[in-house]
Amino acid sequence: MRCLILMRHAKAVPADGTIRDRDRPLAPRGRKNAPVMAAYLVHHGVAPDRAIVSTSKRTRETWEFAATAFRKPPAAVFEDRLYEATPQTILDVIKHAGGAAQKLLLIGHNPGLHELAMLLIAAGDVDARERLHEALPTSGLVIIEFPIEDWEKLHPRSGRLEHFVTPKSLKEPTD
Repeated sequence: MRCLILMRHAKAVPADGTIRDRDRPLAPRGRKNAPVMAAYLVHHGVAPDRAIVSTSKRTRETWEFAATAFRKPPAAVFEDRLYEATPQTILDVIKHAGGAAQKLLLIGHNPGLHELAMLLIAAGDVDARERLHEALPTSGLVIIEFPIEDWEKLHPRSGRLEHFVTPKSLKEPTD
């Protein structure tokens, strides 16, 4: 069994034309949310064994702030192909860079990350799937389990959505 954790980068400063998109840093809200989302992973026993992170400034900073929540942060690989990646490119990166990780964290960008999540999920909580269908906001986490023993066997419509969590959903009161 393998677990894929897709995390959209945390909130970045707005694109205003003064810096390249790739170089936009995190906004204060992003610096606050990234470790909160990683703490959610730890609390729910889904701390990753390995991380694959896009090379943009906002994704690298998301990893930097998220890593503080892990007692021992996993090894991270920075992958340039994740910037502006299609779902197929992201899938290829996972298949070839996932290695022996049982729980793999990938920090990337929309729309590719959101499209990949929708492509991979075949089952799971219906309400969470509906919410995910609407959007994958910044700092959003999509946790998908697969009945495979090797990342190279990952394919569309083979996963079960276990959790879909956003910073906003963690702040909402529960019953």
